[in-house]
Amino acid sequence: MNEETVCAVQLGENFCLYFAGLECDALCKEKTLHRVLRNVNSQLLVVRPDLNVAAFEDVTDQEMKSGKGMHFNIHYYKTTTPSAGMPVAFSIQVEDKSYYMCCEKECGKMTVRFREGEVPKEIPGESNIIFFKKTFTSCSSRAFKFEYSLEQGMFLAFEKEGYLRKLILKKLSREDEVDETMKISF
Repeated sequence: MNEETVCAVQLGENFCLYFAGLECDALCKEKTLHRVLRNVNSQLLVVRPDLNVAAFEDVTDQEMKSGKGMHFNIHYYKTTTPSAGMPVAFSIQVEDKSYYMCCEKECGKMTVRFREGEVPKEIPGESNIIFFKKTFTSCSSRAFKFEYSLEQGMFLAFEKEGYLRKLILKKLSREDEVDETMKISF
């Protein structure tokens, strides 16, 4: 005797069929962690939306307590493709406003930006706010690298620009390459 799966069906808006009990392909927010992000030099990632800058800086304990632009919300999403890494989005509260991290093309180059607004609970398709969290190396379980979901091989990293270590997207030339500028720990 053959077993067949039967699902309840509901007719929705525009005569779309919805099947009850099936998993959705959309990324759905699962949990949120509150963390500071550090680079390989133990500098903290600080966001200054008024200057449109996110950079790793040396921060005193006193400055850290005030926490202006340093305490990130890391939003974890459920995924149907765990092999790519854990899908996450980043947001931060500065003054009384929320900002989310995203990637945008500027002058032909991908740039990391912080835009005012909230991170969505569900993401139905591709999104410029999702990064895949991966362990940095097999021997460092507390350090991570974050691959941009829309461009394989592009990772969050820092780059020296004058006295700043700006947050950027950087292409990894080989999959097995270890690039310390991409190492981020909580």
